[in-house]
Amino acid sequence: MDMRTPISKVRGLGSAKSGTGHVWMQRVTAVALVPLVIWFVASVVQMTTADYFTVRAWLASPVSAILMILFIVAGLYHLRLGLQVIVEDYIHTRGMKVALELLILYGCIIITVAAIFSILKIAL
Repeated sequence: MDMRTPISKVRGLGSAKSGTGHVWMQRVTAVALVPLVIWFVASVVQMTTADYFTVRAWLASPVSAILMILFIVAGLYHLRLGLQVIVEDYIHTRGMKVALELLILYGCIIITVAAIFSILKIAL
């Protein structure tokens, strides 16, 4: 016979009032990515025959640089949120879960900073 209370059985297994914010931010980044992906794909298609200096000049323009930074930030934040959900749902070992969440967080931060640095280096 189990002597634990119902609350002790579910402690650590459910939402701690953070799930709504997580889902909301995932939806917001998804909506933001729709026009940014369309812009990015159209830009890449337009630059298929361009040489290196043309593409570099295009990325050096303020509008292109700002939109590219927004695309990178929104895309990687959306990626982080999605991967976090996958880890939370499918990894059940506490140590592995923490390690993967830290790897995802720091990996996304490193990639974001490197991408922004590269864009700014070209644009400025």
